[in-house]
Amino acid sequence: MSQAETAGTPKVADGPAQESEKKKQDEATDGQEQPRQGAWEARRDLIAHAPAFVSSLVSGDQFGQTGGYHYGDQHFYFGGRAETQRSLSGPVPHAEIEELTTVFRGCDSFDEALGRLRSDRLVILAGGRETGRRSAALMLLHRLGIDRKRSLDSRTPFTALPDQVNASVGYILCDLAVDRNRPLHEAQMLALREQLERVGAHLVITAEPLTTLGGITAVRWEPPPAEDMLRAHVTPATGEAAWPDLCGLTPVREFLERQHPPEEIKQFAQQLVAHHQGKTGPDDLAAFGRTAVEAQVARWLTEDKPDLHDKAFILALAVLDKAPYAVTAELADGLFVGLHQLQDPHVRPSIPVFGSSREERLRLAHADGYVTAELTEWGPLKGTFCAGFRDERTAEMLLTEVWNLHPSARPAFAEWIRELADDRRPLVRTRAASAAALLAKADLSSTMAHLIEPWADSRKPHAWLIAANALTMAYLLQVRVVSRILHDWCTGDIDSRRWTAVRAFGLLGPVHHEETLAALLDAMHRPPPLEDTDGLESNEVPEETRQLADALELLLLAVRDPVLAALAELLPVDRAIRPHALLAFLQACKQTKGDDSDRPPVLDWYGQAAAAADATTARHLVLFWDALLTDREYNPQALAVLRGWVRRAENDPQTEADLATLLAALVTTPTHRRRVSHLLKTVCDSKGAVSPTAARLTERLSLD
Repeated sequence: MSQAETAGTPKVADGPAQESEKKKQDEATDGQEQPRQGAWEARRDLIAHAPAFVSSLVSGDQFGQTGGYHYGDQHFYFGGRAETQRSLSGPVPHAEIEELTTVFRGCDSFDEALGRLRSDRLVILAGGRETGRRSAALMLLHRLGIDRKRSLDSRTPFTALPDQVNASVGYILCDLAVDRNRPLHEAQMLALREQLERVGAHLVITAEPLTTLGGITAVRWEPPPAEDMLRAHVTPATGEAAWPDLCGLTPVREFLERQHPPEEIKQFAQQLVAHHQGKTGPDDLAAFGRTAVEAQVARWLTEDKPDLHDKAFILALAVLDKAPYAVTAELADGLFVGLHQLQDPHVRPSIPVFGSSREERLRLAHADGYVTAELTEWGPLKGTFCAGFRDERTAEMLLTEVWNLHPSARPAFAEWIRELADDRRPLVRTRAASAAALLAKADLSSTMAHLIEPWADSRKPHAWLIAANALTMAYLLQVRVVSRILHDWCTGDIDSRRWTAVRAFGLLGPVHHEETLAALLDAMHRPPPLEDTDGLESNEVPEETRQLADALELLLLAVRDPVLAALAELLPVDRAIRPHALLAFLQACKQTKGDDSDRPPVLDWYGQAAAAADATTARHLVLFWDALLTDREYNPQALAVLRGWVRRAENDPQTEADLATLLAALVTTPTHRRRVSHLLKTVCDSKGAVSPTAARLTERLSLD
C-alpha cells in the first residue's frame, strides 16, 4: 500500500527524550515520504497485497482452513518434545528393518540408487531433510540381501572412513559432513570404494542436495507419492478392500493435496487406522493437520536444524507468505542479521550469498513455489516466482510461537517488522501491518507497545497508515477490543492517533458500516484543533476534515445505499457533518472503477438506481449533486467532474445514457439549467468544436 500524505503533519504529545529521538529520525528520513494517497486507493492496495484473510473477509467471502502433515528422517511424537535422535554409530536394530520392510515403497530414484549400489558398492543419496532418505538408505541395503547393517558416525572425517569400513556388512552414513572448505575428492572416493571391495561391504551415504561433492555423481532422492506411502501404512491393518473408501474421505483427500514428508504420513496413517477401527471420530481426523503444523513449528524454532539463517527465512516467509520468493529471501537476510546479533553479538554474521538453493529452502519450509502475476503499482507483472506454505495455518502459528514462546527474539523481530514498514514497496509495507495484526491476536498489549503505538505516534505519516492497516486487520482477526481503541483514538487529543483511527474506521466500514459511521460522526462533532487551520490558504481543506472525508468516501463507495441515506438525512440539518459529507461525495465522484472500462462508480450507481426505479437512492444522489452545485466552495470542482464525465461518455454509450438521466434530474431549476447549458457548450473536442457528446446531451435535454 502506498504511503500516506506528508501535508498537514500534526503535533504529537511526547516527552523530551522522545522529541529528541524523533527529531533525529525525521532528519534521517527527510525527503523520503511519498505523495498523499486517498482512502479508496488505500483500501484497494490493502486488499491486493495483504494475506488471504484480509482479501476474503473484506470481499465478504470466508475461506476454509484444512491441513495435513507428514514426517521424515527422524521420528517425532506430537504432544511433547521430539524424541532424542538415536546414536548414528553401531548396529541398526532388526526391528526397525522389519517395520520398514512392511511399509516401504520404492520409486524411480530408489531403483537408480539400487543399481548404483549393486555395481559400485557405494552410492550417495542426495535429498532434503525429512524426505525419508535414511529409511531409503536402509532399504537399499536390505534389498541387496544384506542382513547386518551398521550406522557410521556422521562426524567421522571422510578420510577416516576406509578405516571404519572393516567388515562384510552394510553401512549407512547419514548427513555427510563436508562443505566448501572440506570438499570430497575423487581420490578419496576411489580409496573408499577399494576398501569396500576388499572387505565385501556396501555403503550408502545420505547428503543434503547442496553438499559439495567435488564432481562425484550422486543420486537425487525423491520420495514416492504420498498416496502410495499412506496406503502402504494403512492397508496392513485395514486390508486392501477398505482403502478406496478411506482414500475418499474428505480429510484424507485434503491431506493428500499437499506434499508431506514420510514421518507425517506415518502419523496420519495411524490416525486413519484408528478412525477405521472406530476409536476416533471424523473431527479427530480433521484436526490432525493442525497438530502436525504446531509440532513442525516447534521443531523449526527449537532444534539445531535448520540453522539460524534458514530459521530467519522461514519466519520471513510467515510474514510474506505467497509473496515473490526473491523479496522474501532478500528481507530474510536482514532478519537473520538481527537475530544473529542477539544470539552472538561479538561475532559478525556471515550471509552465504550464493549458498542457498531455492528448491531446498522451500522444501525445508514445507512451502511450494509457483509462477504467477505480481500486482504492482503499474499493473500485473507476469512470470513472478512466488512462494507460500502448503498449509495456510503455518504462518500464523509461526508468528504466534516466536512472539509468545520465544520472547528473546522479540527485539530483533520487532525491529525487523519496523524496517519492513519503512520499505518503499507497497507489498512489503502491507505485510508489515498484517504481521503486526497477527501478533496483536497473539498478544495485543505487547504488540501495541512494540509496533502499533510507535507507528501511530510517529512523525512520519506513512507510519500512521501502517498502524491503521494493522488495527484494521487485527479487528478482522476477531480482536474485538480494537474497536474500543479506535473509538478512543478517534475522539482523543493526539492528532496522529486520531488520523490513524479515522483511516482504520474507513477501511473497516465495508465490514461494520454502522459502527464505523457512528464513530466518524462523533469525531466530526468534535471541535477541530486550532493548529489544524493555522497557515492554511482560504481554499485549502484542513487535514482532519480531509481524513474524515476520505473515510466517508470509502464508506459511500463500498457500502453505498445505507451510508448515502444516513448522510442525506443529516446533510440539510447538521452543519458539522455537511462539509465532510460534501467533500466525501465529491471525492467519490472523482473515482473510477480502475478496470478496463474506467467508468465512474458514482455515475454507474445513479444509472442503476434510475433503471431499477429506485427513487430513494436516485433522489439522495441528486440531493448531493444539488448541494455541490449550490455550494460556493465546491461548485467549480463539481462542474469539473461533470465536464470529465462528458468527455468519458464520448466512447461509452452507457456512460452517456446515465449522464443524460442525471443531468435531466438536475436541470429542474433555472440556475442549474444555466450551469449545465454553459458547461455543455464549453466542452470542446481536439479541433475546438463543441464535443459531439455535449451536443447530443444539449439536444436531449432541450437546453438550446
